[in-house]
Amino acid sequence: MRGIRIGTVLGIPVRLNWTFLLVLPLFAYLIGSEVATISGLMNDTMGAGIDAAAIGGGLTPWAIGLAAALGLFGGVLLHEFGHSLVAMRYGYAIESITLWLLGGLANFAEFPEDWKHEFWIAVAGPAVSVAVGAVSYGAFRVMPSGANAALFVFGYLALLNVVLAVFNMLPAFPMDGGRVLRALLARTQPHAQATQRAAAIGKVFAFLMGIVGLFGNWLLILLAFFIYIAASGEAQQTTLKAAFEDVTVDDVMTPRAELHTVSEDTTVAELMDRMFTERHTGYPVMHGGELVGMVTLEDAKGVREVERDGYRVEEVMETEIASVTPDTDAMTALEVMQEHGIGRLPVLDEDVVLVGLISRSDLMTAFNIIQSGGTPSAITGRGLGDERRVL
Repeated sequence: MRGIRIGTVLGIPVRLNWTFLLVLPLFAYLIGSEVATISGLMNDTMGAGIDAAAIGGGLTPWAIGLAAALGLFGGVLLHEFGHSLVAMRYGYAIESITLWLLGGLANFAEFPEDWKHEFWIAVAGPAVSVAVGAVSYGAFRVMPSGANAALFVFGYLALLNVVLAVFNMLPAFPMDGGRVLRALLARTQPHAQATQRAAAIGKVFAFLMGIVGLFGNWLLILLAFFIYIAASGEAQQTTLKAAFEDVTVDDVMTPRAELHTVSEDTTVAELMDRMFTERHTGYPVMHGGELVGMVTLEDAKGVREVERDGYRVEEVMETEIASVTPDTDAMTALEVMQEHGIGRLPVLDEDVVLVGLISRSDLMTAFNIIQSGGTPSAITGRGLGDERRVL
């Protein structure tokens, strides 16, 4: 998740996503507009003794709302640092922490598969939230009578951080409680199977959240949507990773001898004709046996049909291309494709010579074979058959 980098803490970049810049003033407004109602609640449940009238006039409610919203997101940031510091203790790298529309997100370079690691990483966040709530409550208790604004802010943060800790522990994967659930399931079953079951439970919770959100809580609907999509995505990634555990690019790729290529002086019109007859949508571009670029259907479509005889491949091809080596893990190759938003990768040996091409369809065909009980030997060489042709 991209965002504005605002600094680095303990070696972890901290970012603000643009959605955070929208939701912060919204939260400040919502809290400020309900100062009287929230004060009454805290007076009834916590004996706060807040004089709602004293903080209900002028700009005071909006200043209090902003302070409470900043404090709330500060607690969320500490929550994510709780996850991150425990993860770093176990040797996992944290790419960044991002504040966004629905709170915070710690971006792991690699998710833990050891159930004990995942368990303690998952519970660390809610534990920090409870600690922040406890500190806020302590500050609330020592505030002198009549410090109505401070009583409101610290009382609000005490309540909300505990509520958020409890909410995060719902077994709605990939929320913290869902990750705890997966960790416990993974004690007695394969990690991929535990992920599938935790994700299924997470989707049920997402559906229930969405139903509840229909009664006026739009934020809950957004959260339900995020949980459903994230649960589906992580379950799919985990299943793919398990399937490709012993598979390399060399097992799946189209070897150089079977590879269709084009030269840089091929016209775009000729390229389109070859795409039609050979049923390819992407080609390596070669010059004297050396790979100089990649050209795809999208590149060719950028040239108007009447002008395609006058343009050559070298004028539309991509020259800055990602690549992999034959011994790269198949899952890593898929992740590189996803990262760059492309459907195929040239495979280069240690001498940077083209030895093959691997496409997303190659990987999906291999995955389907493995899921059907096949082995890596079943997908090498001619194992993928004509499926290789649609690149």
